[in-house]
Amino acid sequence: MHLWQHWSWQIDGWIIAAGVLCAVASSLLGNFLVLRRMSMLGDAITHAILPGLAVAFFISSSRSSVPMFLGAVIVGVLTALFTEWVRRFGHVDEGASMGVVFTSLFALGLVLIVQAADNVDLDAGCVLYGAIELTWLDTVSVAGAEIPRAVLVLGVVTVINALFVTLFFKELKLSSFDPSLATTTGFSAGLLHYLLMVLVAVTAVASFESVGSILVVAMFIVPPATAYMLADRLAPMIWISVFLATVAAVSGHVLAIEVPRWFGYRSTTTAGMMAVAAGALLALAILFSPRHGVLVKFLRRRRLAWKILADDTVALLYRLQERDPEAATDPNTLRGLLLADQFSFRLVLAWLRRRHYIQRHDGQLRLTRPGRHIARQLVRSHRLWEQYLTSFANIDAARVHDKAERLEHFTDRSLRDELDAATEGAEQDPHGSPIPVERSEPGNHSDS
Repeated sequence: MHLWQHWSWQIDGWIIAAGVLCAVASSLLGNFLVLRRMSMLGDAITHAILPGLAVAFFISSSRSSVPMFLGAVIVGVLTALFTEWVRRFGHVDEGASMGVVFTSLFALGLVLIVQAADNVDLDAGCVLYGAIELTWLDTVSVAGAEIPRAVLVLGVVTVINALFVTLFFKELKLSSFDPSLATTTGFSAGLLHYLLMVLVAVTAVASFESVGSILVVAMFIVPPATAYMLADRLAPMIWISVFLATVAAVSGHVLAIEVPRWFGYRSTTTAGMMAVAAGALLALAILFSPRHGVLVKFLRRRRLAWKILADDTVALLYRLQERDPEAATDPNTLRGLLLADQFSFRLVLAWLRRRHYIQRHDGQLRLTRPGRHIARQLVRSHRLWEQYLTSFANIDAARVHDKAERLEHFTDRSLRDELDAATEGAEQDPHGSPIPVERSEPGNHSDS
């Protein structure tokens, strides 16, 4: 409720519109920068356009938008061309060529600003964060409606980028993954590369004045990088990146208004907060991405480790009861033999008891009939692998246990049958231990 008391669609609506258009236009092309490992190109262009601004001012003696825009676009395109030229003829990687080009052009721009354009107002804050909060003040009349110039420019750039990605989707996809194959199919991968670079330069320059370098660089890379972690195909990756860029732009402006009020301030820079929102979405993807998330991978590894520990627990109980059918085992003794930590062991025991694979009586553990069936399959798999590896891989019997230990957890009935056939129905493993007979149903036969 507090937000809407300070909200004005005439102001905040246009600010969000400019942020969304910048984010969408940048992320559309950013997907291919990420795939081509050219993530720093947007950053390079936003630094390198400074000499273009200085030369445009020197020639036109004006700070009007048209000559500044043209000068910046020309230098932005030259940055992309020079980067490719240095990479190709200097035989250096993409990152090194970008570093050489944009630092050289940035230094040249500073010299030109000092020597030939002393009257240019160079505000570091404006360069970094832009003036997106003032978007609504600079308007142009379109069909009788007053539309902010930044929104109009960014809208045109977004439409151009969307058409480019839509019309050349197949070519962009193929040239991103295999440029040589793309060339052999009848179109020039090099020409498509330069077209992409030109549009990246135009997008960076169009966004530079209104939203600043931080936001445009962030939107080129962060939403596509986030989408890359969430999708395995290019088309969904593009749609997800556009959605995430939109969410980051909208939530960034809301947070720029609301969060500072929690600490007694009026607001903070919207462009910076949009970049922070995009980074927060990336952080969530890094943690919770279904396939690549750090937390998900950790839980998946722990789940596998617990499954293996459960298998080892019932298999060890089977081997102990194989020697003495009436034997029962103390849990602490069992944990010591398995070298398991206390938390994992307790968790696995609870799961095994819930599945009725083990039972506890007077503090001692024993296998139930279903548990003995599962354990018999594991021990059979282990001993079949030992026999197979000894017979066909010429591995010494003294060294075969650890290898069979790893394989037994991923051996199903069909593979056990193949191993049994390959070893000609061997009844003992290389150590002289009996290989249990395969049984289909737990409890249908005597366990003796």
